[in-house]
Amino acid sequence: MPPDVPLQTALPVLHLLLAIVVVAIWGTNFVVMKEALATFPPFLLAALRFVFAFFPAALLIPRPRVPWWSLAVYGLLIGVGQFGVTFWAMQRDISPGLASLVIQLQVFFTIGLSVWLAGERLIGSQVLGLLLGAAGILLIAMNRGGDASLLGVALVTGSAASWAIGNIVSRRSGTTTPMLALGYIVWSSLYAALALIPLSLVLDGADDVFHSLRHAKFPAWAAVAWQSFGNALFGFGVWAWLIARYSAATVTPVALLVPVFGIGAASVWLGEPLQTWKIGAAALVIGGLAMNTVWPWLRARRAGA
Repeated sequence: MPPDVPLQTALPVLHLLLAIVVVAIWGTNFVVMKEALATFPPFLLAALRFVFAFFPAALLIPRPRVPWWSLAVYGLLIGVGQFGVTFWAMQRDISPGLASLVIQLQVFFTIGLSVWLAGERLIGSQVLGLLLGAAGILLIAMNRGGDASLLGVALVTGSAASWAIGNIVSRRSGTTTPMLALGYIVWSSLYAALALIPLSLVLDGADDVFHSLRHAKFPAWAAVAWQSFGNALFGFGVWAWLIARYSAATVTPVALLVPVFGIGAASVWLGEPLQTWKIGAAALVIGGLAMNTVWPWLRARRAGA
């Protein structure tokens, strides 16, 4: 967003609901990722995600008028740094539920970068909301069990940092309308795909790549379609638009709900138990989200009145 346009700090109800829909898609997507990784090797799955996010949408959506390097950097950060590395870690080093938790370090990374680089300031309710959300995430982490290696946690932490930097890059592109944000996601996907395809051939192995493409069944391709259209075009398109309009401390804490949806989806689809501590953690995260969004909204309405 241009520097002379102030970032808003109160999230309207409609935009809050839109953000919650996005994080619901992201949370349940970790189960879909795990199913897709049973067929496709990790970097190939990431490459397919961005190939179909770019084509055929690029035939209908024009390239936004932003510098090519912004599209390229964002594509590399989200394509390789976030999804490629996360898929690689989920293949054998971390469970879907824990991956959905660790990746939310991006909330704190994004806010920290925004305070440092853009001079954003946090209000008291946002700090309290972040602390409540962090307490919920910590409760999940303390009860995670032995379903991750140190390497897996380190890889997904790096993915979270890559996502956070991508948030800053997309904000500075000025994608302040829905169509600009969608075009940004579509055309940055080209650069992600161009990097991921050769990485897949090298790291996944050409034999595994071509074998999986030849033998993939409908459920695997349906998972790729969900990755490309639901997760990438809709989810990241809406997120890029919200990030450009609102302060980082207003939007990114909504993503703390991702592990809540992720754990719920794992319970329903994979039969994972839903213990009391998980319900308590969800309550803390939702309470933190309410503190972060409802209080600024009420304050803005009072000011308007």
